[in-house]
Amino acid sequence: MSTNQPPQAATAPAGSGGTPDARQLRAILITVSIALMAVIASVSGLNVAQTHMAVEFGASQTTVLWIINVYTLALAALLLPLGAIGDRLGRKPMLVTGLIVFGAASVAAGLAPSAGVMIAARVAAGISAAMIMPITLAVITSTFPEEERGKAIGVWTGVAGGGGILGMFLSALLVDVADWRWLFVLPVVLVVIALAMTLKSVPNSRERSTHSFDTIGALVSTIAVIGLIFVLQEGPERGWLAPITLISLAVGVIAAITFVAWELHRRDASLLDVRLFRERGLASGSITLLVVFGVQAGIAVVLFPFFQAVLGWSGLLSTVAMMPMAVMMMMTSGLAPKMAAKVGARSTMTVGVTLATLGLALMALFVSVDDGYLSILAGMLAMGIGMGLSMTPSTEAITSSLPRAKQGVASALNDVTREFGTALGVAMLGALLANGYRSAMDSRLDGIPTGAADTAREGIANAIEVAPKTGSHAQDLIHAAQQSFVDGWQQAMWIGAAVMSVLLVYVALRGPKHTAPLQPDDEAARETGAAENVAAR
Repeated sequence: MSTNQPPQAATAPAGSGGTPDARQLRAILITVSIALMAVIASVSGLNVAQTHMAVEFGASQTTVLWIINVYTLALAALLLPLGAIGDRLGRKPMLVTGLIVFGAASVAAGLAPSAGVMIAARVAAGISAAMIMPITLAVITSTFPEEERGKAIGVWTGVAGGGGILGMFLSALLVDVADWRWLFVLPVVLVVIALAMTLKSVPNSRERSTHSFDTIGALVSTIAVIGLIFVLQEGPERGWLAPITLISLAVGVIAAITFVAWELHRRDASLLDVRLFRERGLASGSITLLVVFGVQAGIAVVLFPFFQAVLGWSGLLSTVAMMPMAVMMMMTSGLAPKMAAKVGARSTMTVGVTLATLGLALMALFVSVDDGYLSILAGMLAMGIGMGLSMTPSTEAITSSLPRAKQGVASALNDVTREFGTALGVAMLGALLANGYRSAMDSRLDGIPTGAADTAREGIANAIEVAPKTGSHAQDLIHAAQQSFVDGWQQAMWIGAAVMSVLLVYVALRGPKHTAPLQPDDEAARETGAAENVAAR
């Protein structure tokens, strides 16, 4: 295992005596939060400009989806390798390089003359985002003292959880008042601010290792993530049984199995010591983030068509409607460390998952066309509170499970889990909603002309678009589509609640016993103990 070089021995702001004071810690937290916001906002921001890009570039829907998805694909695939490289080369140089490349890629995307150039710029942005995202959390875990670390992780988690919704709101505002290309002004501004503050405030930390870099593990992990994320992104569009989907699934699964086998062979010299998943903290933290982020992303897929197609709201108003959930999530993420300190991480996670499950159930029970937004508001608030309470201790459980010398890898694992959860949730809840809508719609199309009925089955937006062509049946068709969407919504929410209930039982029984961060003096004993436990098993 890597030997740790204490962060305070690395470069620190002048006048700190090697250890940042409260003011400097605050500046560091603001810096990494701004850098993280730039990355997170770029994940969801382009969703509000799909139609504009299709028209301007003359691009198909498939091409537009690639412009959006290729960023996430590149980001998720390279998180682990680049997080590990940041640990070795230095976290501050990696963060500075990532911000520079990300800013340049955002400028290129904003000026892109064609879809091809846009896709290339998004790939570059995704790669640089993979340099930024794990380092932001690693800087916190390697710089903040133990008594302050939980609060800082809570702020980071709140930005990671609510930043996507906030970024979508700002993006929708820019599209409405200016032009879709102005979407890239926001990340560029954030990057410039973060870069200036990084150069001034963020201390450097790097770790020495007696082992060579795990190049094979890095390559195999990249292939595994690309294969599996591609399946989740393209399966709904191309078909789950399409040859390219099945091939990608096979490649991803084989690469994942190979990665685990190779990491077990490398043991202490591995990119990620998979033996640590036997510990409660790493396993329960990862599973909780996977499910919670999956449900959050799936909820967004369900909510936006509800606001726009059922309630008839604009894109901007729809994003405003999502803000209460995001605000509650960000607030409770900051409160979660205090609660965990009083009642324990497992209890805090259990309460959070319980509230998130309750939120899903409330939305499934009370959603209706007639009662509109108020019918789902209570469920949204409960979801926001529950996710905030569960995400922060889950993140801290993951980072606490790996030694300080591998905090870049720990942070990257945390981020990969989130990305997998997001992709999985969008694919699953989106498919459940679509299937539920079609099933309900089939029984409500009596008397509708055949051509219009076939179009209406494809989705609620298609039904509303074709309704004026059905003459006297127009209002009946719109009402049928809205009610069928609500039926599909309820089916997706109940299944989501069932999944969350399983997670609740797991967390209550197998949640982390504690999340106290490892101290440098404790690492040798911990690593020796872990090796002895593995050998004993």
